Amino acid sequence: MNKQELIKIVADQCGLTKVQSEKVVNTVFDSIIKSLASGKKVSIAGFGVWEVSHRPARKGVNPRNLSEVIQIPPTTVCRFRSGKTLKEAIK
Repeated sequence: MNKQELIKIVADQCGLTKVQSEKVVNTVFDSIIKSLASGKKVSIAGFGVWEVSHRPARKGVNPRNLSEVIQIPPTTVCRFRSGKTLKEAIK
């Protein structure tokens, strides 16, 4: 499913126009992004939890030249843990 398909489903199930449902979907996504960008955890009961995680710098191996050790810089990533309802639905 892509974003346009999600917008169509929201429009069909909620009786909204596609323009209205696109606004709803964008608002939800923007709210999640803003919360994560400010370092907050986003938790939707039964669905899952998004959290910001920090990976420290580490040493790795260059995949083109397996004998060369390279330094991998620290980075910030988003992690998602699925909730109980989602886990059960996809089993």
